[in-house]
Amino acid sequence: MVDRKSTWNPGRFLETLAFFEACGYFNPVVKRLQRMIRGSSLPGPGPFSPGEGPNLFDFSQPSDEQIACWAPLDDVVMGGVSHSQLVLTEGVARFSGVVSTDNSGGFASIRTRNFDPSVNLSEFQGLVLQLRGDGQRYKFFLRDSPGWDAVAYGYSFDTTPGEWLSVSIPFSQLTPVFRAKRQPQAPALNPATICSLQLMLSKFEYDKQLNPHFRPGSFCLDIATIRTFS
Repeated sequence: MVDRKSTWNPGRFLETLAFFEACGYFNPVVKRLQRMIRGSSLPGPGPFSPGEGPNLFDFSQPSDEQIACWAPLDDVVMGGVSHSQLVLTEGVARFSGVVSTDNSGGFASIRTRNFDPSVNLSEFQGLVLQLRGDGQRYKFFLRDSPGWDAVAYGYSFDTTPGEWLSVSIPFSQLTPVFRAKRQPQAPALNPATICSLQLMLSKFEYDKQLNPHFRPGSFCLDIATIRTFS
């Protein structure tokens, strides 16, 4: 029988760090892995910022840059074996993959690289996601700081299998978290300096509470648009 712990993929780990320019944060680990694996790191795309107007992302007619700025950020960064991807299909961006709780893992996500320049959404009250899910509960995160491991502002939402939903995410209802732990002393999100977006399927909600609608295995979430509202 194969030991599941041996299936952790250091190549994917390095690719993730290279894309999000996070090698400095994991510097001691990266140096050891680079001695083991050569040529595994992939360069990320150039500077990108979403379009102006109500549609930050319209995946029915996306530019190459709109897709290229997203990448998987899975539990491989913590030794896990989950994997995900974002691909264009039938006029939507499909976030799909397999979540495994092996090796103490349990999450898959997609995240944008830091926008350059950051996006000023201070004239809006929040974002609306037009999406079609699989019955699980997902999280959406915004960050107002460019740091790799900065405080994130999260919002959990449930999906109905096969049904299109409009999920409204008011900035005022976001929960500041750090590594899935609530940060009640953190300041409110600053919508004038939005640096990145992230979608996640996780075994956990916050503060070690379990996601009540999580199931390990394959998942699929289709995203049509990410829009502002006021």
